[in-house]
Amino acid sequence: MVWVPLSPTSSDLRAPLHAPSTTTMSLEWLMDWSWSLDGLRDFIATGIQSFRDCDATALVAVACLLVLFVWYCYHVGREQPRAYATVNALMQSAEANGVQNGFVYCQSPECVRCSHHDGLNQKLYHNLQEYAKRYSWSGMGRIHKGIREQGRYLNSRPSIQKPEVFFLPDLPTTPYFSRDAQKHDVELLERNFQTILCEFETLYKAFSNCSLPQGWKMNSTPSGEWFTFYLVNQGMCVPRNCRRCPRTYRLLGSLRTCIGNNVFGNACISVLSPGTVIAEHYGPTNIRIRCHLGLKTPSNCELVVGGEPQCWAEGRCLLFDDSFLHTAFHEGAPEEGPRVVFMVDLWHPNVAAAERQALDFIFAPGR
Repeated sequence: MVWVPLSPTSSDLRAPLHAPSTTTMSLEWLMDWSWSLDGLRDFIATGIQSFRDCDATALVAVACLLVLFVWYCYHVGREQPRAYATVNALMQSAEANGVQNGFVYCQSPECVRCSHHDGLNQKLYHNLQEYAKRYSWSGMGRIHKGIREQGRYLNSRPSIQKPEVFFLPDLPTTPYFSRDAQKHDVELLERNFQTILCEFETLYKAFSNCSLPQGWKMNSTPSGEWFTFYLVNQGMCVPRNCRRCPRTYRLLGSLRTCIGNNVFGNACISVLSPGTVIAEHYGPTNIRIRCHLGLKTPSNCELVVGGEPQCWAEGRCLLFDDSFLHTAFHEGAPEEGPRVVFMVDLWHPNVAAAERQALDFIFAPGR
């Protein structure tokens, strides 16, 4: 902008040319300030017009999505699990009688089913947060949802399927699985049927010398006798037992979907004597499928899962979801001998690899 001086007065003519009057300086400043305000007004008007030219509906939608995204990020990182009942609270009525699903509580602090911890949901959520800090929240949505609303899931499940400890939502539900669900591991176990059977027969000879040989565990049943010989018990290797079944133990390392370092993972030989009935009960979780490889299968032996009966067959695998109400019995004659299966826990086929890694971290033995 060019400043043009006003016409000089008579008094101005007498003043030095290099010393403009105070009035002249004030007018110049006011005109400069007026120009600045005009520019600012033009800038604001241009911005308002640009905003008006946009689709107001689209702008509102974008703003809402942005707000929701910010809220979700904060919610996922900071939300604590809801104050639903813990496993302890869910089982108080059964504790009063000392029996849960026909089993006497073992009271072992290592047993994920029998030891009841107050604040279990908070503990699991803390483990999930620790995992996410080390690795990522990516792919953890279903686990986060399951931990956050665990009490509601356990309370609202139909009576046919009620895992006692942890329920992962949105998994396909069926009492039995086809052999193709974990085809590689099923075929590997069946190819090694004779190896596992041979090691069992060597172990079982000890029963002729004493009622309960070393390494075997007797389980509570309404009638008969049920023995188990664990190689892996709730994610923990049993070294003395593994040394007595070295080839079977090595075989576990070749399985692709065997649950290893996780309290929900087990591998054992299970023996039912004639006349034995296992009381109906639920397993602790739905993230696994239980595999039974038949070693000795007399007549009149059945497994019933979710009301559906199935029979074992020697050298063949039977896959089922033990979070369904299930029972087993051996009603054969004493001379037929025991029913024997090799039992191993495999991952549910619809649990993703990232979820398996996180669940191994959250449910690591001793965590």
